[in-house]
Amino acid sequence: MRTVFFVSESTGITAETVGHSLLSQFDSLDYEQVYMPYINTEARARALTQRMQEAADRDGVRPLVFSTMLDDDIREILKGGNCYFLELFEIFVEPLSQELGIPPSRKSGRSHAITKPSSYTKRIDAINFAMANDDGVRPDNFPRSDVVLTGVSRSGKTPTCLYLAIHYGLRAANYPITEEDFDRGGIPGPLIECRDKLFGLTIDAQRLQLIREERRPGSTYASLARCEADIRRAEAIFRRLQITVLNTTSQSIEEISTHILKAVKSKVE
Repeated sequence: MRTVFFVSESTGITAETVGHSLLSQFDSLDYEQVYMPYINTEARARALTQRMQEAADRDGVRPLVFSTMLDDDIREILKGGNCYFLELFEIFVEPLSQELGIPPSRKSGRSHAITKPSSYTKRIDAINFAMANDDGVRPDNFPRSDVVLTGVSRSGKTPTCLYLAIHYGLRAANYPITEEDFDRGGIPGPLIECRDKLFGLTIDAQRLQLIREERRPGSTYASLARCEADIRRAEAIFRRLQITVLNTTSQSIEEISTHILKAVKSKVE
């Protein structure tokens, strides 16, 4: 076990995101995560070095520290602790500044601040749209959407829609394929009319069973036979409509969203 600190003088989102991306390359690493945002005084920095020492004593190995720290004095205090210190801004910003010939602003929180109000407003509108058009409650709004996702219950539609809205400002709606749809052998007309921006999500039956079992333990809804039947019938609809199908079994929401974004851009272009 090794302790990993994600440290910043601001929110720490960048340190966490980059740190996780780097650590994902080491499958066998077992580590405990400690989030330390707003380390913006020398007193807090010294207190944190004490926690680093405690972690080193406990684990028998020095902790890893992923940091986004612009204050030189605070950074030096942290670097002086018993840790393997990675200052992410120091690694990337200075070389980039030299290449661009422009000095960095050295202002904290810039990557997640509202620097472009119009872009921020677009994302908020997209989030509201995704929440208001979840689970097919407003099929009349499908024409206003940028993306429409469909698939069986618990195949990942809602979290993907929210991710698309939050990170890309896309108005994403979704429609769950139900028993009624299977009985009539198709999906509602408003969904078919949006075929050019419609994506079908599928998933491995055993994975779907695990997800549904958490929601409704021991139910017919969560049985493997029901999951297999739902997926088989949904995929038959996808083939008949000739819509793009994405498998969510082993892909993260981020990966699925990237595929959708790429497809949307190619259709626009």
